[in-house]
Amino acid sequence: MREESSPGSNGSYSLGEFLRARRERLTPEEMGLPLYGQRRTPGLRREEVAHLAHIGTSWYTALEQGRVSNPSDQVLDSLAGALRLSAEERRHLRMLARPAERGPIRASQEVTLGLERTIFALDPSPALALSNRWDLLLWNKAAELVFGLPTGPEEELRKPNWLRRFLADPEVRRNNPDWEAKAQVLIARFRADYAYFQQDAGFNELIEELWQTSEAFRENWPKHDVQVAADCHKRWTSPLIGEMEFEYVTLQQPDHPAIKLVIYAASPTTALRLKELLGFS
Repeated sequence: MREESSPGSNGSYSLGEFLRARRERLTPEEMGLPLYGQRRTPGLRREEVAHLAHIGTSWYTALEQGRVSNPSDQVLDSLAGALRLSAEERRHLRMLARPAERGPIRASQEVTLGLERTIFALDPSPALALSNRWDLLLWNKAAELVFGLPTGPEEELRKPNWLRRFLADPEVRRNNPDWEAKAQVLIARFRADYAYFQQDAGFNELIEELWQTSEAFRENWPKHDVQVAADCHKRWTSPLIGEMEFEYVTLQQPDHPAIKLVIYAASPTTALRLKELLGFS
């Protein structure tokens, strides 16, 4: 497996690595290109991408190597088409290419009183607040029960990290038979969020840490896969609780976009079982 020289790379180099990762997943056959010469690396060659995007090879090479900044909308659209990017990947490409257009996003760790009350009011549906780099800032009793999160005021001083916990906690891995697939999805979502905070020192320190400690992270991070967390239906079985069913929702406040409210809205049957276990009347 080819490794990035630095897992926390940012700026135009991150754009170049995303382009390289996307061209390496395509083959000449599926793009209708003729095969010629011996190929030392997987995927398309730079000149083939340039041909498909109708741009110069030297210019594309400079873009992939981080020597060109601020490509035009037309060039980005052409590259997106040539590399067969999904809608999420197109947005990610534009974010990497035009970081100045997004404006600064304050990496807040502050949970407002309104958000705090909302999280606790959502019991028995698990709810939690995540920071920009997925530190758990606050969670309710249902989240403690369902996800085995720390309990009590002393324990809450230890703010776990959602991704670190999933990748490193043996119990989490034992309780998720499809752990590898879930890890791949979580890392792709983490990659999508990272595009907003490439200059955040804490974010890059966490990436370096995960690169050193997690084999799954080292395997998936260089792929530059991106996913946006979308509302969806979730169902799984817990040894303690039994079968559970939720609607998964993520929300962000306009004045605190760096904080996510994550809600697992329990089905009536699951809610009743959680109420009983939590001792709610």
